[in-house]
Amino acid sequence: MKVTRLYTGPDGESHFEEIGISFGENIDHVRISEVTEVTGVYFRETDKNYDFGWHNAPRRQFVVTLEGELEIEIGNGSTRRFGPGDILLAEDTSGRGHIARTVGNKPRRTMIITLD
Repeated sequence: MKVTRLYTGPDGESHFEEIGISFGENIDHVRISEVTEVTGVYFRETDKNYDFGWHNAPRRQFVVTLEGELEIEIGNGSTRRFGPGDILLAEDTSGRGHIARTVGNKPRRTMIITLD
């Protein structure tokens, strides 16, 4: 399982990196990852016109897209799109941050799992 990590580098800019989720041994047809301590969970809906300029993640958090599509742009102009089932680990809580916008013609629904 892959997660896209969005983090602040030493240059003060946000960067993308792919990280893997490791699973333990298969016991009775089930493999489980390590437990990640979380502080909360909430759900968010953004309309089709959502276009949030440069900003930082408000805290370390997983952003799981449930419906719709999101595009994230970072300082070097690179973009990544996230659709249903995609997981973003937002950790760029400092520096210039990133731009987030809804893509397509429908609202986007997400589950936010806070880590701090």
